[in-house]
Amino acid sequence: MRGKAGAALCALLAGLAGQAAIAAPAGADGASAAPAAPATGDLASRFGAREHVGQVSLAPDGAHIAYISATQGRGSAVRLIDVAKQREEMVDLGNGERLTPSMCGWASSARLICKFRGVSNYLDKQVGFSRLFAFDADGGHPLYLGRKSRLGATRPNQFDGDVIDWRSGDGWVLMQRDFIPERGDGFNASSVSRDGLGVELVDSSTGKAQLIERPVSDAEDWLADGQGHIRVRETMPRREDGELKGETVYSYRATGADAWKPFSTSRQDGPSVLEPLAVDGTRDMAFATKRLDGRLALYSVALDGSMKSSLVWSNPEVDVGGIARIGRHGRVIGATYVTDRRQTDYFDPEYKTLAAKLAKALPKSPLIGLVGATADESRLLVYAGSDVDPGMYYLYTKAKRTLDPLIAARPELDGVPLGQMTLVKFPAADGTMVPGYLTLPPGGATKGLPAIVMPHGGPAYRDEWGFDWLVQFFAASGYAVLQPQFRGSTGYGDAWFANNGFRSWELAIGDVSDAGRWLVKQGIADPAKLGIVGWSYGGYAALQSNVVDPDLFKAVVAIAPVTDLGRTKQESEGFSNHAIVERQIGAGENIGKGSPARHADRFKAPVLLFHGDRDLNVGVGQSKLMDKRLRGAGKASTLVVYEGLDHQLDDDRARAEMLRKSDGFLRAAFAGK
Repeated sequence: MRGKAGAALCALLAGLAGQAAIAAPAGADGASAAPAAPATGDLASRFGAREHVGQVSLAPDGAHIAYISATQGRGSAVRLIDVAKQREEMVDLGNGERLTPSMCGWASSARLICKFRGVSNYLDKQVGFSRLFAFDADGGHPLYLGRKSRLGATRPNQFDGDVIDWRSGDGWVLMQRDFIPERGDGFNASSVSRDGLGVELVDSSTGKAQLIERPVSDAEDWLADGQGHIRVRETMPRREDGELKGETVYSYRATGADAWKPFSTSRQDGPSVLEPLAVDGTRDMAFATKRLDGRLALYSVALDGSMKSSLVWSNPEVDVGGIARIGRHGRVIGATYVTDRRQTDYFDPEYKTLAAKLAKALPKSPLIGLVGATADESRLLVYAGSDVDPGMYYLYTKAKRTLDPLIAARPELDGVPLGQMTLVKFPAADGTMVPGYLTLPPGGATKGLPAIVMPHGGPAYRDEWGFDWLVQFFAASGYAVLQPQFRGSTGYGDAWFANNGFRSWELAIGDVSDAGRWLVKQGIADPAKLGIVGWSYGGYAALQSNVVDPDLFKAVVAIAPVTDLGRTKQESEGFSNHAIVERQIGAGENIGKGSPARHADRFKAPVLLFHGDRDLNVGVGQSKLMDKRLRGAGKASTLVVYEGLDHQLDDDRARAEMLRKSDGFLRAAFAGK
């Protein structure tokens, strides 16, 4: 941060971090660790370093590039590249203790808007919140863009806004903003009624705003059409007690009309309906997903009142993964999906041709994505990487057909040998062939290795081919790593997802255990050196697999794991999604059988647990309960709690220490110590 401008921005960030009645979090109890700074040059510190480029944005005129970058420890900064001068400067955005930047974009060629996230205490619960700020590229003229809560507001300002259309770059943006009413006394009816999410056209330099859509109390999202108009509204109705009903209602507005028309209503565990993703105002249509033969497909839907839908993209084996967008208005140019690796089918002829040329120019980096563009799309930001390449960001200039390297995603790993990731399939106990990704240590060893099964988080998630810092650390340390895409994973259609990895835990955990058995049967793993490592749901799977088969894995590392399904439902009490979580987890004997903390007596392998005490996804109490139950049963258990960290443990030192401790723990367990 430089000079008075930097000081002003820091002061504004600090002053608004707990604005609107959300207090700073109190310290948590339990064991805690203050990780020491890692030794420079060791594998743990190099792989534990957070990604150098978190999010990147190109100015409308192409003169500057801004990207969020990790600084030492848990801090973050915005780094600015002057393209013509090839010079980089930094605006410090703090040490990560109060607010952390998650996104930055250009409102104009000289004005940035950044979104910050944080964790605080409210009504004895830890809750996440966000704040939106605008400032000049040098950190000067900072301005809070959220709507400040007044004294007497009926609720705190938790999520204060999002940019939904960056427009052409004149400094004005379309924002959805949270409107909070004051307590009514019968004399201020208009103020009392302004409750919910609305849309305003906001000047990022002055904060001046024009109301575009009046706030709606149960609104969750608004979709703009790239032409300055709001065309789709998403609402989530609530019960009288404030909990969500478990349905999402989509409405649309025809061109030039004021009235809202029904688009679709999606219900949890209900039949598939069209769910809009984006609107193209130039063609008066929306892009939406809907299931086709048990898999998500992409459709276009006319917004002229007819609701005529046409199939745009589908695949008989996998779900559509999302849409590819370009430009400041988010124009849809293709569909993304994952077979053995992520791919994009481009609808736009120009970008289809460009993608082919980029693939030819970067043959060793097949994961190529378009991540930014100037207002006229004459310059593009391009990312390219692979399983053995964390990635590089490039600037492509159309007129010159030049592709200039800009920023390495993980410069700390330059020169470190990485293991190749290969798609494999292994048989489950019922004969089903389960896909997975196998990464072997660099150097050529393939048999009798120390090995790790690493189930993914979610459970509504899946792994993909590409660089993974956790996988590659263990591969570089000499382990074989298998990531099973167990039943309960997303992306493979409804039948594969089953009832999700909690309600169908026996199916999911069976596949995870069969992954370990396959490693042994193939001779890849030494059966005495087979461990399991997982994060979030993956941590749950790591623990529950030892309830089902205590003899298979010789060591367990669980990071931020779910350990008791009943506790997971309890953690959601008081939040609006409580009923949804209850249905996701299920009820009855499934809760007891599927909770590893209730079966600590079955464990034979030692357990190492890591958790942050500001985790909003899975409360730290889950790991504390598991550790307490294991110790009470006379089992070997170690718990490390990191103060002030969330679910992702976004701290270089904490991650490095976690890797170092995990490696040492596994080696000691495999040696029988």
